[in-house]
Amino acid sequence: MDPVHPLRDEDVSLEELILKRLDDDKAQEIVHIDLKGKSSVADSMIVASGRSARHVGALADHLLRALKDAGYGRARVEGLPHCDWVLIDAGDVVIHLFRPEVRAFYNIEKIWSVDAPHRTPQAV
Repeated sequence: MDPVHPLRDEDVSLEELILKRLDDDKAQEIVHIDLKGKSSVADSMIVASGRSARHVGALADHLLRALKDAGYGRARVEGLPHCDWVLIDAGDVVIHLFRPEVRAFYNIEKIWSVDAPHRTPQAV
């Protein structure tokens, strides 16, 4: 155990903590996207859906409590008032929680999971 963060289990990564909490709370269509080498904003992104705005709000609330209890209390959150799309920035991991219709509209996991085309020098 980390003496600064007594509740943090060193054997459980931040991603594993988040994925387990979302699974325990019955989040739907959980997707984990590795962003290493794709973005300097975070190392990974987790996208999940709730069945309704109330479920999305509960997922976000439970996840924020779990992060705080595990010593990751500095997570920032956006979108809680409406709970259509809640973004939680936990530092190395960014979590997007959606209502199904909103997730289908934005389809952000497709944007981030597709490799960007590599640019090649043009022939002269």
